[in-house]
Amino acid sequence: MSNFFFFEEVKKIKNYILVFIFLVLSILFLLYNNNNPFEEEIDLGIYSMNYDISILPDSPNGNKIKYGHKLFIETSQLLGRKSEKNYVGNSLACSNCHLNVGKQPFAMPLIGVDKRFPQYRGRENKLGSLEERINGCFERSMNGRKLSENSEEMIALVSYIKWLGRYVKKGEIIFGKGLKAINYPNRAVDLNKGKLVFDRVCVECHGSDGQGEKIDDFTYQYPPLWGDNSYNNGAGMTRVLTSAMFIKYNMPNGITFESPILTDEESYDVAGYINQKNRPIKNNLENDFPDLKKKPMSTPYPPYNDKFSQKQHQIGPFQPIFDFYKTNYNIVKNK
Repeated sequence: MSNFFFFEEVKKIKNYILVFIFLVLSILFLLYNNNNPFEEEIDLGIYSMNYDISILPDSPNGNKIKYGHKLFIETSQLLGRKSEKNYVGNSLACSNCHLNVGKQPFAMPLIGVDKRFPQYRGRENKLGSLEERINGCFERSMNGRKLSENSEEMIALVSYIKWLGRYVKKGEIIFGKGLKAINYPNRAVDLNKGKLVFDRVCVECHGSDGQGEKIDDFTYQYPPLWGDNSYNNGAGMTRVLTSAMFIKYNMPNGITFESPILTDEESYDVAGYINQKNRPIKNNLENDFPDLKKKPMSTPYPPYNDKFSQKQHQIGPFQPIFDFYKTNYNIVKNK
């Protein structure tokens, strides 16, 4: 009898093990089929709120917001060489990076941005205002010069951004802010593969020469990605890991973070390919990041606070740089 009960107990244990294995496999199946039962529900409600500027009255404040919206889309026409104001030195607009006029998740949306200022910026190593952040874009992404903080244009841009953020509470962090991280490969950028991706995916809008599609001498349907009319070498987009995140979840034009068509590796390689091209040079970049430990690891210009070459900071591999800062300073870098 004892042997009988022993074998019965063994059979029970086997059954328990089989049930456990079945449950584990079921959970793995759900995870790999994007049906993760434990995944936090994504709330995109903030993006479906009413941001239609046509609802605004022709009041002093309404007109400021509408002018800010117009500046956001027609930045180079209204504030660049065509206008003779020369605040913009290239042919880009705010909406080229902040897609859907600042309302697209993981395309650096501006919804709620005003609630996060004043904000510490490592590049200046101080708390900065929203106006200072906008001027950083004018000097770098726009390859231009600062607006006066009391100017009609600055007040209009800030008014538009604050209007976009009217549904967001102070301190609230919305889903889709900034850029969505990628898993970058533990290797250097492959420029040949980057060119293949560019030729396959990017040329339709940006042209084989990367110079975009012009509407007229000052206006582009699709912006240039390098050369005199693009962002300068001090802009955030010159960081391969930053531009790779933007590309993965926003390019080609029309896709969203929910339906990317490029892989992480393709985004990484094409970002490196684009950013190895010539572009305007910003003066005094050596003054950026007074605390060099806080410099993003894919910043393409020196000085650095480590042993790695400028070339490695430009095109990787980045894992050794990441490991260096984690080991020596307990700083986790993601771009």
